[in-house]
Amino acid sequence: MSTTETAIVIGGGIAGPVTATALHKAGLAARVYEAYPGPTFGIGSGLALAPNGVAALDIVGAGDLVREIASPVSHMQMSVGGKVLQMPEMPDVPSLKLVDRNELHRTLHDNAVAAGIPFEYNKRLVRVDEDADGVTAHFADGSSATADVLIGADGIRSTVRGLIDPNNPGPEYTGMIGFGAMLDNDFGIPPETMVFAFGKKAYYLYGSVDDDKVMWGANLPHKEYLSLTEARAIPAERWLAILRETYAEDTPGGEFARRTTAENLETTGALHIMPPVPTWHRGRMVLVGDSVHAPSNSSGQGASLAIESAVQLARCLRDLPDHTAAFAAYEGVRRPRVEGVAARARKINHSKTPGPVARRMMSMLMPLLIKGMNPEKTMGVEQRYRIDWDAPVQQELLTAKA
Repeated sequence: MSTTETAIVIGGGIAGPVTATALHKAGLAARVYEAYPGPTFGIGSGLALAPNGVAALDIVGAGDLVREIASPVSHMQMSVGGKVLQMPEMPDVPSLKLVDRNELHRTLHDNAVAAGIPFEYNKRLVRVDEDADGVTAHFADGSSATADVLIGADGIRSTVRGLIDPNNPGPEYTGMIGFGAMLDNDFGIPPETMVFAFGKKAYYLYGSVDDDKVMWGANLPHKEYLSLTEARAIPAERWLAILRETYAEDTPGGEFARRTTAENLETTGALHIMPPVPTWHRGRMVLVGDSVHAPSNSSGQGASLAIESAVQLARCLRDLPDHTAAFAAYEGVRRPRVEGVAARARKINHSKTPGPVARRMMSMLMPLLIKGMNPEKTMGVEQRYRIDWDAPVQQELLTAKA
């Protein structure tokens, strides 16, 4: 039986509420501490949840809630120089779910609250004390909280990651800034379809949300790193001018940019990727979600992996005798999977900002590459992954070593 009974969860975005709800299901008492003054709504635009992520949400009672707010993506296409090509499909795998990030945050928060999880706001972590009896988190407002363990679900700019090991690396800038917008769907885009488009100067994606709306997202090459605050400080009209110039020669990218207005342009900030993090845990502290593994948005798995890790961490704390054994088992189960996904995404990222010669080569070779695609090999293993909540973690570790 585990000696771990209470947990402090730092961060109220995606991983935090799921971690706390999974811990509650595992019989631990968890409380979420969020640096923002309220639930983190109003951050980001759309994202895709893979079938494995939605299946993990079923474990904490949020799967159907998310399906209700999501748009299915059953068909994926690739566009190179305006030529659209159908990508191979896996008809026996559930569809991706396209969700608004604000709606996802709200749904996961409300699901956690309904389960009895308390949230505290304006709690920016500044330091931590540990002893034989527990861990104490100290916040910028002078307050503190004590529990058996502290879980860093505080995102890509994690404070907990540096407290665990000051030598842990931070996020790497991909050289792109993200933008998104929702437009009237009069482009003839088929339902349940997502298109990944390599334009003449930059990458973008688009897809039908429903009969009335289409979303598009731009990955704008930008040498200078800008934080989200810095990017949003630049007037939307200036960004629109750059987007319209960048995508002017693309179909339908140019029209997307022209129809986007300052009012509906969503600036999502610099796009990052986390390099492998050497130290996932120390003492009574451990990392989960983007704080420890944030593959680029090219993976389509960032949020799903965060949700999986939240559930797996709860299982390990439930089944293993103490936090030391639980954290080690959690890393052993998760590290190979998340680093494999990140490596695949890193390769895709390099293709998003090709030079003129590379773009011409892509245009010529892409039909052959798509024809030779094996979706089962590239994405099947990732999307078919399922967590058996009821299975003991000890047996899972034995199976992994066999």
